[in-house]
Amino acid sequence: MSNLNVRGFIGSKDFYRQTLAIALPIMIQNFITNFVSMLDNLMVGAVGTEQMSGVSIDNQLIFIFNLALFGVLSGAGIFTAQYHGKEDTDGVRYTLRYKAISAMLLFSVAVTVFAVFKENLISLYLHDGEMQGSVDLTMKFAKQYFNIILLGLFPFAVSQVVASTLRETGETVAPMVMGFVAVFTNCSLNYVLIFGKLGMPILGIRGAAIATVVSRYVECICIVIYAIVKRERFPYIKGAFSSLRIPRKLTGTITVKALPLLMNEFFWSLGMSLLTMGYSMHGINVVAGTSISSTVMNLFNIAFLSLGSSIGIIVGKQLGAGKFEDAVDTNRKLTAFSFAVAVGIGIIVLLSGGAIPMLYRTNEASKMYASYFIRVSGCFLPFVSISNASYFTLRSGGKTWLTILFDSVFVMCLWVPFVFILYWAGLSIWIVYPLVQSLEILKALLGVFLVRKRVWVRNIVE
Repeated sequence: MSNLNVRGFIGSKDFYRQTLAIALPIMIQNFITNFVSMLDNLMVGAVGTEQMSGVSIDNQLIFIFNLALFGVLSGAGIFTAQYHGKEDTDGVRYTLRYKAISAMLLFSVAVTVFAVFKENLISLYLHDGEMQGSVDLTMKFAKQYFNIILLGLFPFAVSQVVASTLRETGETVAPMVMGFVAVFTNCSLNYVLIFGKLGMPILGIRGAAIATVVSRYVECICIVIYAIVKRERFPYIKGAFSSLRIPRKLTGTITVKALPLLMNEFFWSLGMSLLTMGYSMHGINVVAGTSISSTVMNLFNIAFLSLGSSIGIIVGKQLGAGKFEDAVDTNRKLTAFSFAVAVGIGIIVLLSGGAIPMLYRTNEASKMYASYFIRVSGCFLPFVSISNASYFTLRSGGKTWLTILFDSVFVMCLWVPFVFILYWAGLSIWIVYPLVQSLEILKALLGVFLVRKRVWVRNIVE
């Protein structure tokens, strides 16, 4: 490769300074959130393996709601970023209204489904497997946690509507600070309520659920108050909900873009939950192991996942301003940067990640599985970084139907059948897990192909 080609993948100091100005607050917020999630996981794990498995199952179901919400907000967010680049305040205001209405509709559907089919959904993840735990106890604890955690869906939806709009209009620090307040609240209350400190009764996983719900309300209240107090800085906040009117044409246009993202995030999260279900057929200890490994890997993945979000914001703004070649150049350099970061993190995971599960006070089988899953996942991080960057690139240009093919169709049609076929073939989890993870290579290659086609290079708010 010539020096010219190499330079095409490397930005200037100002380039990385501007990128990190957006990415670092997102990274810090995600780091704090995921670090506290790991502490939360550690504290619940100290109560018992069945308790941790029950919470893990519930979180898989809530994960579907969270990602569906992310999808519908992201669809409108494409327009928010481009309207911001165009300096169209009314356009941003309309997208904020669209987000709020969509989030409340999604919240209503989710609560209804979870309340009616709770036990049926939980039971899908309960299998004795080769190393048995108590299925009945796991079900009991999962139901206890789920009954409480549902109360936190509403404030979570509201805070995401506001925070996503702030980030898409260049304000990434405030959501980070509010996220820090929320996770500090969550962590503190976890310690007090799970173990019965400061004169409180020992509530176990019910205490963990209460702490999470309270932290959701704290974050929601803080982010809403901030947006209102700073409305002079964010003019789209003024009169944002004096009415719910959105131009009919814009509503249709956003829906055409948002619906594929909603479908993609729903089916992708469903696919990942089905993937976990496939792993769970190998036993409750595997459920605990995947819970630990996913929590740990979320912490390691923060840097390049946050860079992916930055690609969507920065490239989306450039596309909205009609700077197409700048957008292509920015995307290439940020993808290369993300890949390099992922390689470094992958090496760290291989060298040290497997030791983290030893901190958990759960059984040895669960810790053994978790250490193995973490090391295997670390090997594929560079490919995950390319897939992540490709997804946000395609989304920034409004190619939302294409993201379904790239993301959820890939998971539902390849990953999910593969994990069940391998189980029915009688292969152990030690072989199944790396084989399934290796599909990330195919997804990364597909992402590179789609981005190089440049179908995403366009302005959708002209």
